[in-house]
Amino acid sequence: MHTTINSQQGKAIIFSAPSGAGKTTIVHHLVDKCNLNLSFSVSATSRAIRGGETNGVDYYYFSVAEFKDKIQHNDFFEWQEVYADNYYGTLKTEIERIWAQGKHVIFDVDVVGGINLKKIFGNAALAIFVTPPSKAMLEQRLRSRSTETEESVSRRMGKADWELAQATHFDVQLLNDNITTALQEAEQIVSNFLAK
Repeated sequence: MHTTINSQQGKAIIFSAPSGAGKTTIVHHLVDKCNLNLSFSVSATSRAIRGGETNGVDYYYFSVAEFKDKIQHNDFFEWQEVYADNYYGTLKTEIERIWAQGKHVIFDVDVVGGINLKKIFGNAALAIFVTPPSKAMLEQRLRSRSTETEESVSRRMGKADWELAQATHFDVQLLNDNITTALQEAEQIVSNFLAK
């Protein structure tokens, strides 16, 4: 579900990928590049906070009831129920906060969220799909995370085929075969877009 946007002050950079493709690493790298003037859009979620995560930094954490209440009040640009009772969304107040600082917003969202955000922001957005070198590599990266259970790995891998097929809905497909190369390419692509 999503809403259209009326006024825009900044540009939007959208990164999407199957879990484990490396999009979060790339997004953090770009946010650290002061010359790009990017600020990370913190998503809202109803999933439980994981060890090492901070509310308001990694996500804004809400109970399922609180999240549904925010949907009723039209507080999101876009939201979806990714898994049963596992909601994710982009708060309108978050984007307004970033634009008020005179910065461009950068998103690290799942594939459905990325497609929805591109529809909302249109030409003011650059949607980048991070592609893993192979499904086997994707699974290996997921397994190397200490946060993933066997159930979540199989659930994420089950979704990966569909997600990879959605890459054509994005402006750019960025192969993350080598993280150093992928970071340099991402920097160049984003820098060119922001300079337009």
